[in-house]
This record gives sequence, structure tokens and C-alpha cells, in this order.
Amino acid sequence: MAFSANGQGSYSSQGRPGFFRPQADINVTPMVDVMLVLLIIFMVTAPLLTAGMKVQLPQAHAARPLDPKEPVVVVVGRDGQLAVGDEKVAAADLVQLVKLKLGDDLTRVVHLRGDKEVAYGRMVETLDRLASNGITHIAIVTDASKFGAGEAAKAPK
Repeated sequence: MAFSANGQGSYSSQGRPGFFRPQADINVTPMVDVMLVLLIIFMVTAPLLTAGMKVQLPQAHAARPLDPKEPVVVVVGRDGQLAVGDEKVAAADLVQLVKLKLGDDLTRVVHLRGDKEVAYGRMVETLDRLASNGITHIAIVTDASKFGAGEAAKAPK
């Protein structure tokens, strides 16, 4: 701020005495610049987030929508211990608890998960116990994420 020779006031840009006043308006130009940059970033990255190929799906009149109900998960631990969801259960009570979780809908899927170190016979025994008691919609859950796209075909069968 410049002062005059007599010490009074300040000079404006035209050289006339005046006061500098703060500007009360918000400068939106930087905000608009940032928003435009973000918009461009999102426009460029959004198509990259979609995975897979684009296909036109055929129409099917007899198709039914998938059942949105959560599956009942039966877990066979490394030591052979059984669990339904997070709840540990004895082998004798397994079918009763699974049927309780299924309710009246026996078409609901039961996911059977087993540790890779558990004996194969223990998995078959659990599968047989469920199937022989009327629970026939059973899916054995595996982890395919360890294999790459090309390695899945080479995996031991």
C-alpha cells in the first residue's frame, strides 16, 4: 500500500487517492477448472471399468429369473469339523439344521465348502448325508482365482 507524502490514504491504480476494498465475490474459475478436469477423468475411465465383451443376449420366453435368496453354506473344516454358516454343528445334527435354514424351499441351493486339506472321503460323506435326506440342490464351492486365464485349462483334474 502506498502512502502519500502527507501520510493520508492510498493511491488507486489510476494514481488517484482511494481505498482498496476487499472483493466480496467468490472466484469460481478455479472451481470450474477442477470440475472440468474431474469430468474428463471420469469420462475417460468409466468405459475402462466395464469388464468383458459386449454381446446382445437372445430372448427366451421359458427362462426363469434366478432365485435372489442367499444360499445355505455348509463348511467342512481342515479337522473335519462341520459348520452351517458361522455356527458349528455335529455331524448328526447337520441335516436337521440345514433343513431348518432352508425352511419349506428345498430348491434353494446349499453351498458345500471344504478346506483343501480335508480328506476327500469326509467331503463325500457330508455330500451323501445331505443328498440322502432330500437336499439335492448342492453346489461344491471352489476357488479358481489362483489360476490365470490360460492356466485354468492346465489345472489338474
